[in-house]
Amino acid sequence: MLGDSITQLSFSSPLGFGAYLADVYQRRADVLNRGFSGYNTNWILEHLRSDEGLLDVFGALPISEGEDNPAHNKNDDCASKSEDQVLLVTVFFGANDASCALLNERQHVPVEQYKSNLKEIASIIKKTCPHAKIIFIAPPPIHHDARLKYQIDRYGKDNATGKLERTMEMSGKYATAACEVSRELSVPCLNLWSDMQASAPGEKWHDFLSDGLHLSPSGNKFVAQGIEKLILENFPDLAVSPCAITGFFGNSGSSCTGIKQAGPWHDEITDSKNFIHSFKKRKVCLKSGESD
Repeated sequence: MLGDSITQLSFSSPLGFGAYLADVYQRRADVLNRGFSGYNTNWILEHLRSDEGLLDVFGALPISEGEDNPAHNKNDDCASKSEDQVLLVTVFFGANDASCALLNERQHVPVEQYKSNLKEIASIIKKTCPHAKIIFIAPPPIHHDARLKYQIDRYGKDNATGKLERTMEMSGKYATAACEVSRELSVPCLNLWSDMQASAPGEKWHDFLSDGLHLSPSGNKFVAQGIEKLILENFPDLAVSPCAITGFFGNSGSSCTGIKQAGPWHDEITDSKNFIHSFKKRKVCLKSGESD
């Protein structure tokens, strides 16, 4: 999960969308939080243009034709190759890029540059993790009154400017831009700006935000379920179906065609004396989800 503070905070409580997805993928895949608070697309690109950044985010470096990736252990099988282990990347930027150029020049990124940056981020992902699927997440709407209240709460009434660095209009433009890039690249996009307002018309969508920008518990759930839906619609082999009886994602009643769980489920170990047969070593290719 690559993004700004909204992503970084997604593990800050059991109700965060990152924690929600980690629960869905328990024993099948690790959900890695690579949220960088305050970052815009210019800054994350600068990080990703370095070997340090690529190894930090993806655990791999781009592979040139005929060249080994330095992150590999050549003695390991395909499941050990870092670029094959990354199955999906969510790209969630725009909240900071959409800051007002006059009031917050430091974080503002012009919309055309933002679009170009998203394309380069996607290109880096494809070069570094060629088997990974990509989902864009467009920035959420902005609740103006809550942002003004946040100013007072944080800086005090005397120091609050009373001016909005982030607005509905600007976040909407950047959400539209993210969707335009996603269509151009044939990448699915979760448009939070429009989807949140459509699902909770009037002022009800305000409840999705904790401070007019970042997500509340209900907003985190909305994002998590939106990502789940896009995965099911676009990458069904990576979707996890919960157990029909318990609703759990991590038992033998759950299923995922593209990702093998770690270790046999406990109820698959039926012979207590000859349990070794349930743990026969299997070679697993995560890029295809197949095992033998």
